[in-house]
This record gives sequence, C-alpha cells and structure tokens, in this order.
Amino acid sequence: MADGPLEGVRVLDLTHVWAGPLGTRILADLGAEVVKIESRTIRGTAHAPTPGTGIYLGGESGTDHWNRQGIFVKLNRNKQSVCLDLKARAGRATFLDLVREADVVIENFSARVMAGFDLGFDALRAANDRIIYVTMPGYGSSGPYSEWVAFGPSVEPMTGLSAIMGYGPDEPRNTAIALPDAIAGVASAAAVVTALNRRKASGRGEMIELSLHEAAVSFQGDFLIERQLGGNPRPIGNLHPAHAYSAVVRAAGEDAWVAVSCRTDAERARCETILAECADTLDKQALADRLQRAGIAAGAVNAAPDYLDDPQIVARRFFVDLGREDQPSAPYPGLPVVLDERFEHSDWRSAPRLGEHNRAVLKDWLGYDDARIDALEGDGVLADRPTG
Repeated sequence: MADGPLEGVRVLDLTHVWAGPLGTRILADLGAEVVKIESRTIRGTAHAPTPGTGIYLGGESGTDHWNRQGIFVKLNRNKQSVCLDLKARAGRATFLDLVREADVVIENFSARVMAGFDLGFDALRAANDRIIYVTMPGYGSSGPYSEWVAFGPSVEPMTGLSAIMGYGPDEPRNTAIALPDAIAGVASAAAVVTALNRRKASGRGEMIELSLHEAAVSFQGDFLIERQLGGNPRPIGNLHPAHAYSAVVRAAGEDAWVAVSCRTDAERARCETILAECADTLDKQALADRLQRAGIAAGAVNAAPDYLDDPQIVARRFFVDLGREDQPSAPYPGLPVVLDERFEHSDWRSAPRLGEHNRAVLKDWLGYDDARIDALEGDGVLADRPTG
C-alpha cells in the first residue's frame, strides 16, 4: 500500500505454509517492504506436478507451476522474492548484509533451524542491534514438544477447540481450516507493530517468540474459565450456551441454509413465525434479510461462490483482482482494515515469481554491482528456478 502506515519498514520474510506468510502479507498490505528469502526447494521442484496436487491460477499448472500455485499466490501478494541459498557461506553472508539494512526478520521454521544456519538472534543482533526478530516455532523453543512437527490440523485439537466442536462428545471435530495458523499469523503482525513501537522508545531491537500452539490456546478464554469454575464445556452443535435459540435452518432451494441466533424467547417466537411463513418460499439471502428486518441475527450459509458475490462484500470492494502478464487475474481477499476510506488497491501487486527480485533488492538495499551478483548466480547462491 503506497503511503501505508508501515511505509519505510523493511521486512525479511523466511516464512512458509500459512501462519507466517499471512502475518507478513498483512505487513505488506500495510505498506512494509517485504522481501521473501526463499530456497530453491521452498515452492517444490521444477518437475511437472502430479495431477490433482495443487490449485493453480486459471486451472492450469503451466510451465512454471511453482509461480502459479493458488495458495502461495494468495498469501504472498505485495512482496518481493530473493532466492538465496542459506546453506552456502556466501548466501549467509549476503543474508546478514540484508539484515544490516532491515527492520524485521520473521520465520516459522522449527525451533533449531536458524541456529543450524548460524543465524540465530545473537548473530542477527551482532549484524544489526535494532533488528526485530520474530520466530514462530510450532510449540515454542523450549518444553517437551519443542522438537515436534507442527501443522495447524494437528495443533488445533491440542488447544481444546476440537473438544467443544461437533454435536456430542463422541465426535470431536476440527474446523477444517487449521485455525491456529490464522490466529498465529494475525498475532505475528500485531507483535511486529508492537515491537516497532517499542523500538522507538528504546532504540533497540528484540526477539519475539510466538508459539502456534499457545496463540490458539489463548483464544479459548470462555471455555477455559468455565472449566476453572467447575463447569464441563461440551459440544452443543449449533446451539449457543446463553441464547434462547441458535440453529441453522432451511431456506428455499437446494442445500440452502440460514444461521439464526435469538437472545430472548420473544426473538425466538418472532423467528419461528417468520420461518413458518417464509422458509419454503424465500431463498437464503432473502430469508436472512427478512429475519434481520425483524431484529433477529441471521445470515446466509455461504460457500465460496456465494461470498464472492455477497452484496455486502461487493459493496465494500473487499475482494481485490490481481494478475499480471503471466498470471490470469483472480479475486483475492483484501485487508479487513480500511484506512482513510481507501477501498481501492490499484498499487497492490500479485505474488512474486521465484527469485524475481534478486538483482533489484541486492542493488537497492546493498549496492551490489552486476559483477558481484553475477558471481553469486554463477555459484548457485542466487537462483530463479527450483531444483530438478
């Protein structure tokens, strides 16, 4: 975002999968200059992908499938890419040169990866004592789980969320979207903004450790308190523990549903009257509108095609069409924070190609000349294609 609140902040992004890239996407959307530091294998190999193994822009993997994978493109807009081999001594030296010019380094490797590269916080701080270093290990850098592999779907049940989802104690369920990743991603962006503010006063950087596991546990406040007070939180399906009525009800049409929630018995009575009169004749959007006009909280149960066309979403221009000459245009979720009524995002850019900004970043940030960059390319320290 041009003239965004984080304009002038430089971020080195070593994150992957979902939690970390979501956090750095938020920073980029807010105007930070985010440079992804990628290995040649982070997006997969150059071999043609197995059919059915990815969601690609335009429905086709293309000859450069590593640049077209839909989830990667969704999470990495407004960033630049430098493909740098951190296993090579020259790659680590170049990275530390970038650290000297950066404000933030963020990664979500397992707990020992950065130390294994000799790029732990002590090394980063020696290069730049103002650096803010965010590390996002799945379970933190200490404790009996610190070496465990962590992905959102396996972490989620450990947070207590699965135990209260579903319709009974015999069928615990996950959310299917790995909420710990999204929670940790948003928390990481908030942590960076907080640390930048603290640095204004102290003049020094700091290390921030953010556990995927703990970030999600922190969202279990009401159920945790209920247990502490002697209660027994349990799955109750679509019911609400404090409302008179909460359900998902049918509307007219195939597989059409509306969620309703009534705080009082009077609201429930109004809701039941409307449902008896209209549920068989109104589609889900019209039924939700009718209930809302009666003062009842209601909303259509939407799948992806529905919310792309949802009149509220369309009116607020939330989805942003991004594309470029080698990628078809597609709608992507915008930033749910509107600054100065700026709904247009004409300055936003699609996700970068692997290594697309190798030369530009090393020249702009570090003043490297062409000969030095050519040497790094010749030695395989810089690249713009995956292995294989």
